[in-house]
Amino acid sequence: MTSSTVEQRAHALRVSRVVRETADALSIVFDMPADARSEFTYSPGQFLTVRIPHETGAIARCYSLSSAPAVDSDLQITVKRTQHGYASNWICDNIEPGSSLLSLRPAGMFSPRRWDADLVLVAAGSGITPIMSILKTALACHSNRVVLIYANRDIRDVIFHNGITQLEARYSHRLDVIHWLDSVDGPPIPEKLADRIAAVPPSAHAYLCGPAEFMKVAETVLLGCGVSAASIHREVFASLPTDPFAPPRSPFRPTTSLTEASQQATRVRAEIDGETHTIDWPQGEVLLDALLSENLDAPYVCREGNCGACAFTLREGEVEMLCNDTLDDYDLEKGLRLACQSVALTDTVSIAFDQ
Repeated sequence: MTSSTVEQRAHALRVSRVVRETADALSIVFDMPADARSEFTYSPGQFLTVRIPHETGAIARCYSLSSAPAVDSDLQITVKRTQHGYASNWICDNIEPGSSLLSLRPAGMFSPRRWDADLVLVAAGSGITPIMSILKTALACHSNRVVLIYANRDIRDVIFHNGITQLEARYSHRLDVIHWLDSVDGPPIPEKLADRIAAVPPSAHAYLCGPAEFMKVAETVLLGCGVSAASIHREVFASLPTDPFAPPRSPFRPTTSLTEASQQATRVRAEIDGETHTIDWPQGEVLLDALLSENLDAPYVCREGNCGACAFTLREGEVEMLCNDTLDDYDLEKGLRLACQSVALTDTVSIAFDQ
């Protein structure tokens, strides 16, 4: 992939508005880029990867979209200041209308695959960000019932408080909101939380976002309500160990003759952005490296199996993933795999980046 191709993957997003949500959190509304509108089409629950200036050059961080594609005309992320978080503090201290941030295209797998089942949306703190996108979409575009469980330290920390209250009033026949405040209810533990959400139907699909320990408690309660493990989806963010805005590293390939290379390669047919490409995929190399080495603009962000940005559909052949912290059983049954972690097991493979 050439450096110009790398630059085309990122776009400068102009800030149109900054909305103060709480003392420690703000929402940033971006103008939808006119020259890349199709590239910023997104699903509720996805995130943007933005580039933050740093004394070492720059760092990248992922922030969930709190806007909903069928409801909001512009893109919006919501950022909560954390005590030792360089990126969140820089954003809260420096971003204002007229500023711009370099961003990759929306990515992520934390989005409902079906909207006919009842939803249980569970959030803590800034975990409400992708949950809000899913909530607005469900209420505006579908007819299922929704239970929102939102935990915070106290009432002053409730992000989107007014928006949630308005949705609760407008959709009172479909939306139940349960606020959990540590200052009133104490820390959430399974026994206490179970008393508040005992009416969750076993057929519901649940989406959880928040601190790991909180999500573990919520998952325990939901399983106790009869919700299947396959219907419980968690959003987990990890700091990016690499810079997705930098030119991709050159994949390591052992020195072999052309004959030896062809004998050790899988023939892969890959559909990317509606175009089909056929390349040789060296044995033992992950698929993403093979595609990038052929200057193909395959999507990716973290390259560590953590974000799901490089997910593809396996149409033919077999692959093995070295690591998977993103795809659940439902995704795997549908044939989804991660390009940054997949190595070939068969001589021919057919895939499509269609997520």
